[in-house]
Amino acid sequence: ISEEIRAIFAKHTELIEPVSLDEAYLDVTENIQSLPTATDVAKAIRAEILKTTDLVASAGVSYNKFLAKVASDYRKPNALFVITPTMGPAFVEALPIGRFHGVGPVTEAKMKRLGIQTGRDLKERSIEELQAAFGSSAGYYHAVAHGIDDRPVRAHRIRKSIGAENTFSDDADTFEILAERLAPIVSKVWTACETKGLRGRTVTLKVKFSDFVQITRARSMTEVVPDRATLEDIALGLLRDVFPLRRSVRLLGISLSALEDGSSAKPRQLGLGI
Repeated sequence: ISEEIRAIFAKHTELIEPVSLDEAYLDVTENIQSLPTATDVAKAIRAEILKTTDLVASAGVSYNKFLAKVASDYRKPNALFVITPTMGPAFVEALPIGRFHGVGPVTEAKMKRLGIQTGRDLKERSIEELQAAFGSSAGYYHAVAHGIDDRPVRAHRIRKSIGAENTFSDDADTFEILAERLAPIVSKVWTACETKGLRGRTVTLKVKFSDFVQITRARSMTEVVPDRATLEDIALGLLRDVFPLRRSVRLLGISLSALEDGSSAKPRQLGLGI
């Protein structure tokens, strides 16, 4: 389905920056269908996604990536929201700080302790104050508080990881059941690696518990993971490390990162006893 949606995007622009399986930035300054506005492009894309996949899609339209992302999240799950250049500054000032893309729960809590509740509060802080509190992220926070985001849409974004996950219809709390549920997730990741001709060195297990608390466990290898069996062995080892469980598990995920072209990966060395 993700590939079908990407094909719909490609009918309108070549400048597509994938963010996840179901999300991407599109630069439609010059669009292939010669539609008059970005809003018209978004409407056409949403209509074709619904017709082709029977899925609804939200779209955010604006003059930079930060505001487009905020707009896309603003009225989910089935909406089109536009932030025009005229609206932008006032919209950012009124935006609760937790709605800022790039401000996670920990940063949000820290900002609120410092009295930063909205974009207006953030805008009033000097770059020096933000650097003292947030280090290297200060420049980004200072810019977006002023509605500024000069990042281009990167059409050839380098893939950083390949992953898959599954939320279960019923929670589980035994290793045997969770190992059984992990197997098809591993298979999905390995199939994606094979299809894309990629291999990776770091395996990450994602676990979400019944109370929605989420943890990850990772293991990095000196060489790339050579085959599906090895990937599954590492994944199961990471799963064992999670036991004893704090609560039952509702979601498992596996991702492979530190990716390399599979054609350049070193073959696994086998030892022979003679």
